[in-house]
Amino acid sequence: MKLSSVAAAGISVAALMGPQATAVAAADNSCPDIEVVFARGTFEAPGVGATGQAFIDALNARVNGKDTVGVYPVSYPASLDFQQAAAGVSDASNEIEALSASCPNTRIVLGGYSQGAAVAGYTTTETVPVGFVLPTGISGPMPPAVATHVAAVVLFGTPSDWVLGLADHSAPPITIGSLYEPKTLELCAPGDPVCSPGGLDRSAHSAYRSNGMADQAAEFVVNAIATTPARQVLS
Repeated sequence: MKLSSVAAAGISVAALMGPQATAVAAADNSCPDIEVVFARGTFEAPGVGATGQAFIDALNARVNGKDTVGVYPVSYPASLDFQQAAAGVSDASNEIEALSASCPNTRIVLGGYSQGAAVAGYTTTETVPVGFVLPTGISGPMPPAVATHVAAVVLFGTPSDWVLGLADHSAPPITIGSLYEPKTLELCAPGDPVCSPGGLDRSAHSAYRSNGMADQAAEFVVNAIATTPARQVLS
């Protein structure tokens, strides 16, 4: 995304930034009951970012030790070069597919904030637009069977089609796959110019960590997990 384009659109780069947060890793190499695969927003330091950390903290508070929660911070540049977000889609997909195979009873929660929400949304797609050339590292959508391992998807401040167009004219629309759509929560703060066309409140885009929506997302996930099969003990 060109800085001049952002300025022309009235979207502050500062609104896409958040303080660094530290991901909480699983205590050991055993399979966690829940794993959060989260993509941070633009310019946030490697990790899950401030919004991701607020969501993870809220989730941990609700499970209250009844389930172990592992965290996988999606690895990608999170820069103004939106085309590099493809690296995040590849990384998230690889982690979800690998975890589904190695820890089949782990309930996976996919999430993202801002540009990271775009990464997470693209990760769920089940079709490739006609004529669209997949970036290096992405061979196609995840196998349908993987969707059964993903209990919920939570997206904060997902870029609108208009913002996507400013970031990268070649970027396809973010379309949540049909296998994931029923278990997806998309949160857009009122006035957030990144996800709400016509929004003018730049501060709204950085408020997800403190405006109650992280708690709302955690509650959604807890309810979604409650409807998925309980973890089995394999002999």
